[in-house]
Amino acid sequence: MRKNLYLCKLNCVCTRICVGAGTINESIIYIKNNMKSVLKYLLIVSVIIVAASCNNRELNTRVSNTTGWNYFDERTTNFQANEGVGNVNPVGMVPIQGGTFVIGEKDEFVTAPRNNETRSLTVSSFYMDKYEVTTLNWNEYLHWLEFVFGAVAPELVDQARPDHTVWRENLAYNDPYEDNYFEHPAFSFYPIVGVTWEQAMAYCQWRTDRVNEMALINIGAIVIPPFADLQPTDDEGYKDEWEQMTGYEMYSYEEVSPEDPEQTITMYRPSYEWIRDKFVFNTEKYLMDDSYVPEYGRKPMLDSYGVERKVNIADGVFVTGYRLPTEAEWEFAAYAPVAGEDGLTIEGKVYPWSGYHPRDMSKKNVGQMQANFVRGRGDMMGVSGALNDRRVITNPVDEYAPNDFGLYNMAGNVNEWVMDVYRETTHQETSEYNSYRGNVYSRPVLDENGKFEMDSVGCIKITWGKEDDKRDVLDGDYASLLDTDYPLDTAGMENLESLKFDPTDILAPRITKKTRVYKGGSWADRIYWLNPSTRRYLDQDKCSSKIGFRCAMSTLGDQIPGTPVER
Repeated sequence: MRKNLYLCKLNCVCTRICVGAGTINESIIYIKNNMKSVLKYLLIVSVIIVAASCNNRELNTRVSNTTGWNYFDERTTNFQANEGVGNVNPVGMVPIQGGTFVIGEKDEFVTAPRNNETRSLTVSSFYMDKYEVTTLNWNEYLHWLEFVFGAVAPELVDQARPDHTVWRENLAYNDPYEDNYFEHPAFSFYPIVGVTWEQAMAYCQWRTDRVNEMALINIGAIVIPPFADLQPTDDEGYKDEWEQMTGYEMYSYEEVSPEDPEQTITMYRPSYEWIRDKFVFNTEKYLMDDSYVPEYGRKPMLDSYGVERKVNIADGVFVTGYRLPTEAEWEFAAYAPVAGEDGLTIEGKVYPWSGYHPRDMSKKNVGQMQANFVRGRGDMMGVSGALNDRRVITNPVDEYAPNDFGLYNMAGNVNEWVMDVYRETTHQETSEYNSYRGNVYSRPVLDENGKFEMDSVGCIKITWGKEDDKRDVLDGDYASLLDTDYPLDTAGMENLESLKFDPTDILAPRITKKTRVYKGGSWADRIYWLNPSTRRYLDQDKCSSKIGFRCAMSTLGDQIPGTPVER
């Protein structure tokens, strides 16, 4: 109806121009006087035409191209063929167009360990945080944990706290950083440090759940949790009413009276079980457990027959999940191998920026440092003046120019955790597509009634399957295996049991299944480590003042924003 109306109006305009005006000169005068209206209707009609052409695609979500049956037809099965939901840039992230690049060493360094030999790999498109995760981001995470679980499960909050002691040095006065770095607003936009790989992964899961929870709130599937219900009360009558209404007991504890410090009063707060089961949204639990819907705001969607249902993956509402980038993704994003003016891919970079120098060689910023690192022994920032890096420790995450993908501080400032388990031989052995070492497959645990079992924080319990990687040490030879399937006669070896990795041997390499890769170089590293191909490792339960992280996310489909595909 509206389309016909616009066409009718445009026809009237054209008639007025071609017939009513009389002469060519009069037509020109009319167009000049009514230019805004003419352009308006021309634009609308052009949009209609484009939209109509798009709907004429052979492949669409209205009619099956294999059976000829109509979708969304109540006379048939009323199959719901959801429209493709395009990738939308997640908040704070940059789309990275995937491609092929050469992973590994770009510049020879004789004294460094050669564990990054070159190899061509391909990574698919993905998203990556523009900046490192900041102390402000982490404090938001801690505040949520403390607000929700602080009174009933303080251990969950303690597990997420960064290690303040990473700033301690026996022969240095870094006490102000230890006391202030993680809480003082002066460091709000500095990268979070002192977090382990395990803590970083837990943050990614929390971020996933909060983003998906907000997505469900925005479409009306659930409502905002009743945070006010988590506030403690001393009203015993309210306690009895609440317990009768919910079927859960309230948690009671003693607190010093604000009116009389010598007296205590009994406070009541919802129990940990109620908070876990009814309050905390978990994406995996929501999708896998049909019986689970947060009772604080059940507003289920309706299917095509008017029957209530939950939102599912096919609705295109949920994000794919935040995670750490793989080593291949991180290195690809750091080099930013984009096409040059001649159409050829820019390869052979030594650093995330162009050229072989740590200083900016452009006329505008000539001589300025392009990253935060150590120039030499005892030289953390250079002499006073304009041509130093201005930072003795970390710098704000938006300092220095971004690389060609728009990512900040992919060299220097802090090293960054990646997902991969460390192996010296990774580059030679992993898949050529989306290279990653560390796959451990899992499945949910069911109780005797066939229901999903929950862990202490309300997530579905997981049982772990077989790992794809049995190599557990540096060099990858048979004598370094933790476990093996090799035949007994391999290389003339008769007793492989004696060649297995012995964790009690103090001389044995300390590379285990918990050893993770970190990359990028830091404020305390020499320039060699700013080369994105360099790689080091640390146990996943250890942390440092020199290691932070940023999140990544996989894309779905064949494109990302800014890279349209012609149909």
